[in-house]
Amino acid sequence: MLNPDLRKILKDKTSRYSLVIAVAKRARQIAEDPKLSEKCGTDKPVSYALDEFLAGDLSIREPEEIRNI
Repeated sequence: MLNPDLRKILKDKTSRYSLVIAVAKRARQIAEDPKLSEKCGTDKPVSYALDEFLAGDLSIREPEEIRNI
């Protein structure tokens, strides 16, 4: 079971809910794309997606950043 330190991602006012949704969407993309699945190797798509976020390769935009209220 993974238990990474998520403070690096969550420090920028990112909610845990947004992180879970973003990782799930990315993992789905990885699982559906044969090239990305091959690149993932023996890791599960969720683990690979979470590693991408932890490495800073991907970022999360909160809904407040998208809407101008």
